[in-house]
Amino acid sequence: MPSLDSWQEITSLDDERVRLYSRLTDVELRTVLEPAEGIFVAEGAKVIERAIGAGFTPLSILGTSKWLGIMDAQQIVPADIARYVADEAVLESLTGYQVHRGALALMRRKPTPSVETLTASARRVVLLEDLKEHTNVGAIIRSAAAFGADAVLVSKACADPLYRRAIKVSMGTVFQVPWTVVEDWDDCLAALAEHGFSLVALTPSADAQDLRALAAAQPDKVAIVLGTEGPGLSRESLERCERVRIPMSAGVDSLNVAAAAAVALFALQP
Repeated sequence: MPSLDSWQEITSLDDERVRLYSRLTDVELRTVLEPAEGIFVAEGAKVIERAIGAGFTPLSILGTSKWLGIMDAQQIVPADIARYVADEAVLESLTGYQVHRGALALMRRKPTPSVETLTASARRVVLLEDLKEHTNVGAIIRSAAAFGADAVLVSKACADPLYRRAIKVSMGTVFQVPWTVVEDWDDCLAALAEHGFSLVALTPSADAQDLRALAAAQPDKVAIVLGTEGPGLSRESLERCERVRIPMSAGVDSLNVAAAAAVALFALQP
């Protein structure tokens, strides 16, 4: 376990040692910086532990003395990783809110697996077409973990599952559920259909099949396709998929996409 003397004190976010942490608070800089340097931010002791357990390499950790002490006592972070200690006020000025469990870590990204690898033995797959909100992506991945989905496939224009907000909302399950980026969306849908998946597009359309009927049929392999709120799924995706709706009452015609995903995943559990 590293000694307290190895902790490097940070009193200002202008400190060059935490430049990446401070720049990553800006959405535009985060969008440019993370893919370019191949890093992401994990927030909270449990999330950091899950990321390391999933094979991601930490570059450094920034936290309060309390949480650095707890994490070192539990040997969560390798001893040779740089440790920066700051008080709660500094961390809050970095994030704009009180940091959950008092720690942030810069983590190195790793290559994502192929679609073929993830779906070879899968029975339940979730596809996210161009979802823009990181919170929705994180919430859907959390539901995928809760209801036993085997993989999540995201389009190239979809919000990044490794952005800090998505990771936080997923409660770290983004490191538990296998996921990857789809290079060619149409080819992916065609390949899944060829391999026996029922392609299911969630839509509020009144003429779509009732989700309960599909669940009762107990299809062996299902790919649930979800689109961005507002425009919804592309015409090409709708044409390839069986359209399914969640029955609702009281004049409500649709759910938030993350809520809809949770309902469908629950109903279609194998």
